[in-house]
Amino acid sequence: VQLQASGGGLVQPGGSLRLSCATSGFTLGYYAVAWFRRAPGKEREGVSCLNTIENSTYYADSVKGRFTISRNNAKNTVYLQMNSLKPEDTAVYYCAISLSTVVEWFQSYEYGYWGRGTQVTVSS
Repeated sequence: VQLQASGGGLVQPGGSLRLSCATSGFTLGYYAVAWFRRAPGKEREGVSCLNTIENSTYYADSVKGRFTISRNNAKNTVYLQMNSLKPEDTAVYYCAISLSTVVEWFQSYEYGYWGRGTQVTVSS
């Protein structure tokens, strides 16, 4: 199984980016997919999660209304659309997958599969 995040880059405050997470090898599907981020000097934090069974989404308060998680099943890809970006959104972003039921959506231990991160820098 493999997850590959991409789409990061340098963007000005107020700008937008779309991150992609290409997945492979999950032939039986998965329960949940999430985006986490780690800013310099800070702990990793959950940003957004998608329950693939109920098609429900969850967002951290800090990104609610600005970020949108979605999935394209035909392309085996999960997206994170990030709008109205702020300097505090600067971080390395990771996608993660859980094959089993998730209780604590924003706890990293719930997710057993992780991709390499992609750097997002918001700066003027």
